[in-house]
Amino acid sequence: MEKFQLALLLKIAGIGSASGLLYQNNKLYIISDNSNYLYEYKISEEKLNKIALTENPQENIPKKEKPDFEAISNKDNEIVILGSGSTENRNKIIQYKPSSKKIKTKDFTEMYKLIKSQLSIADEELNIEGLIITDKTIYFFQRGNGESGKNGIIYADDDATTFNFKFIPFDLPKIKNVAPIFTDAILVDDKIYFLAAAENTTSTYLDGEVLGTIIGRIDLKTLALEKTIQIADNHKFEGLTLYKKTETNLEFLLCEDNDTEVLESDIYRLVISKE
Repeated sequence: MEKFQLALLLKIAGIGSASGLLYQNNKLYIISDNSNYLYEYKISEEKLNKIALTENPQENIPKKEKPDFEAISNKDNEIVILGSGSTENRNKIIQYKPSSKKIKTKDFTEMYKLIKSQLSIADEELNIEGLIITDKTIYFFQRGNGESGKNGIIYADDDATTFNFKFIPFDLPKIKNVAPIFTDAILVDDKIYFLAAAENTTSTYLDGEVLGTIIGRIDLKTLALEKTIQIADNHKFEGLTLYKKTETNLEFLLCEDNDTEVLESDIYRLVISKE
């Protein structure tokens, strides 16, 4: 895993502030933190399709009003999109079924309240950036960029009638004396691969100077950190999805939030060893 290759693969016009992505069935699904669209990109055809997730969808939504979609995952052939929970209007969870084009929207406010209450997380500290859903467990990746620096994995049995959330903190190797914190995570076989960015800020709302991004691996059964490697000095990668895998290597696609109003997104290809 120490050796890696990182290169720009695609420039996609029509998407700004990309915050998460999911590759499945030869299509790349992308979310933006200031948009009410799910973007479907057919790589082979270089064709972009915009799927409206709400009535009267918008792009480049002002910071105070944006839904802040930061996490995208899949379960039972549905794409699951989750707001970060960092403000009151960022509490939506959306399920989209590509086969039927059906969309379900739910308010996740009460679930976020339960998480904060059980784990003593202040309102201004919650900031969910990644989501993994297995047959038994749901994992939220909390980006600890608040004053308390509460960075870690929140998890509970997904099939339980009463949720009992647990929290495992992660203190990751520092970049320029700043600890990287979670920006996304996915499951590959029995390993969690995650991105974490170092940013000079103590706010879940305001951005800071980007100092670099790492990729790391966590064992699913023990939730123990196994390895990390710094892959960038000045990129804040926020989205991670598996693209291809061989016996020796894993290929991922990454996106970064450019924090501008320009409707263009860069997609990077990252190759790492399985070792």
